[in-house]
Amino acid sequence: MITADAVEPHPLSTLMARHGLTAAAYLKRVADRHQALGFGTMARRREKVTRWTRKDVTPERTALLAIASLHGIGFADVDRYGWPGFLLQAFDDDRLVLESPWTVAGTVNSLTDVGGPVDRRGFLIASTSTLAAAFAQWTRAQPALAVTDRGRRVGTEAANLFDARLDALRHLDDTIGASQVYDAAALELRLITDLLKNASYTEDTGRRLFAAAAEASRLAGWCAYDHSHHAAAERHFVTSLRAAASAGDPTIGAVTLAFWANLRYNAADPHGALHLIDGALADRHKISSPRVLAMLHARAARAHSKAGESTATWHHIDAAFDAYSRADTPQLDLPSMYWINHGELHQVAASSALSLGEPRRALAHFDAALHRDDDPYDTQRETRGTVIYLARQAEAHLALGDIDATLDIGHQVITTMGGIDSARATNTLKDLRRHLAGHQHIPAVRDFLDYAA
Repeated sequence: MITADAVEPHPLSTLMARHGLTAAAYLKRVADRHQALGFGTMARRREKVTRWTRKDVTPERTALLAIASLHGIGFADVDRYGWPGFLLQAFDDDRLVLESPWTVAGTVNSLTDVGGPVDRRGFLIASTSTLAAAFAQWTRAQPALAVTDRGRRVGTEAANLFDARLDALRHLDDTIGASQVYDAAALELRLITDLLKNASYTEDTGRRLFAAAAEASRLAGWCAYDHSHHAAAERHFVTSLRAAASAGDPTIGAVTLAFWANLRYNAADPHGALHLIDGALADRHKISSPRVLAMLHARAARAHSKAGESTATWHHIDAAFDAYSRADTPQLDLPSMYWINHGELHQVAASSALSLGEPRRALAHFDAALHRDDDPYDTQRETRGTVIYLARQAEAHLALGDIDATLDIGHQVITTMGGIDSARATNTLKDLRRHLAGHQHIPAVRDFLDYAA
């Protein structure tokens, strides 16, 4: 299960175990590298390792650099990620997912193994060149063919059942959050992968199974991201993109790219996000769903707003509303895109305005999101999203100096959060508390901060 406070082994202990090294043997390697770097001799008592694997003990600076050098980790990452975070750069659990050939067999291998036991919370595994390579190979990959020579034969009923179960999981994710849904999505992925590896099926059924695998992996990636497990999320997104290619379904691939882009711009990489979205939009004529096109433009707007690019932001907001104007009902468009409506697009426009430092414009869109009678944002269904957007609305009021409105909405945030398992929602409340911290001279603010602690 992905949880916000999962207890994991210390990365140093895991590294030593993977290399079959005792504490003494590892310390000798570190000491030798320490001396080779010109830092002089280093004590090699085995107790050092015991201390280093405690949460509150950090090795001395020269030892940190020697450890980084030993594992091929850049010194800049020592400062960027700190101890022991930078050690996570030494794990290669992503190699199979990132380097397998973009064939049907490569997809099945990736579905079988989407990463090792060490999660790098907050880490991104895909470099700019990796993003470019993934997109280029996705567009050239060949879809699956029929399989007739193994195991039991499965038909459309199996694909129908997986589609129905995944639809239920999407709605559960809206309501209860990511942790339990991650486990369920991972189970669906294992069940689908077992059929793809061991059963026979027609070409149409096979492609539907790969499409279901793409959606299960996309949903697992979204849930991992919702708990700030970025490395796990990106492994799932890469795998989802592979499965979409094997399904021969550009629309499902575009959905994955849109969700992956959300992770990238919220992880301080808006231009990486735009690379993914631009790739999806390059073949927009292959995307069958107007709602997916609207989502892609909405994600592009958020990425541009994070980069401070106002003109491009509002261009994509307009394009999102234009694409949505051509959408039919979700059942006739794409059922998984049920949540894309006028209200959602106004929430995106509001969030973008807030990022661009336009709080009045943000409030106008927040209001439109909730009060458009024919197509409002569904606060009952989208509980987690409601928490996030309410907190941003409170920030907009605070930016305009309206403390009373900020606190009123802040209390709504806390009430709505009850029972929601989402690190993103929790972090949004933390951001609101941080913005309010400068107003603690006001008694009502102090009371709210105490209540929200």
